[in-house]
Amino acid sequence: MTRVDVEARLAELASEAATCTACRLSEGRTQAVFADGSPDADIMFIGEGPGFYEDREGLPFVGKAGMLLNRLLGEVGLNRRDVYIANVVKCRPPGNRDPRPDEIEACKHFLVEQIRMVDPAVVMTMGNFATKLLLKTSTGITRTRGTVFPWWGRVVIPTFHPAAALRSGPAMADTIRGDLELAVRTADDRLAGPEPEGERSGLTDPEAEPPKQLGLFG
Repeated sequence: MTRVDVEARLAELASEAATCTACRLSEGRTQAVFADGSPDADIMFIGEGPGFYEDREGLPFVGKAGMLLNRLLGEVGLNRRDVYIANVVKCRPPGNRDPRPDEIEACKHFLVEQIRMVDPAVVMTMGNFATKLLLKTSTGITRTRGTVFPWWGRVVIPTFHPAAALRSGPAMADTIRGDLELAVRTADDRLAGPEPEGERSGLTDPEAEPPKQLGLFG
């Protein structure tokens, strides 16, 4: 597909998300929060769900955590426009609670198609929830962060959610920065050399039969 085709498909999905009433989260939203960034990004970030400011602005990561993410991206040579940012669910859970299984199930086709369309070399999961969900693991973010996991012909690199760094202080922000540097190096390495059979474009359907441990949401 050309970039124009990808942009058109993502715009179509965003319009569908804006009017979606498939789960209870639609009842309390101000607006759906679909994504932000480049449709041909090499690195895609996946968070849990929109918060107060995201629900108000219609974009992911625009509050204080988003400001920190923007700063850290700049410190590793990236701009927000260079990456693609999405969430597991597109509507704000009340009280910023974790999304429930039926809400994830109702919304997952949007994220599946976003991954397929953007086709990133690296997916960065931000925080415990998104990491456990995509990797289907019970291991916490403290032990998984900074590790490169093979996943769907690309890789997942978990990192802390920027909001955690706001609570914990500069040391955690430094850790996230290190994980971002790892993501940049990994994307560069994967894109520089020949792709092994089955890499990226050869495995574009996250709903096809996957390796058992790497299935998207089960």
